[in-house]
Amino acid sequence: MHMHILDRRVQILLDEPRYSKVAREAKRRRVSVASVIRGAIDGMPASDERRREAVADILAAEPMDVPSDPADLRRELDEAFESTR
Repeated sequence: MHMHILDRRVQILLDEPRYSKVAREAKRRRVSVASVIRGAIDGMPASDERRREAVADILAAEPMDVPSDPADLRRELDEAFESTR
């Protein structure tokens, strides 16, 4: 963990479900709510990094058959998305 001088104050408003979620995580980790939020920010990739990773993932993917009918492709993509939920 890096120690940085904290010199910016930010005020955010959260609804109860979001606050409860962050507070539970803070309690679980035994850290402050602010520390959980800073950690979430630190975990965000830079936009250029995200693009490079996405391109690398696409280029590394195995070739696959794609349905010729767009409706079949839509259905297949929807099913794949639902299986990840």
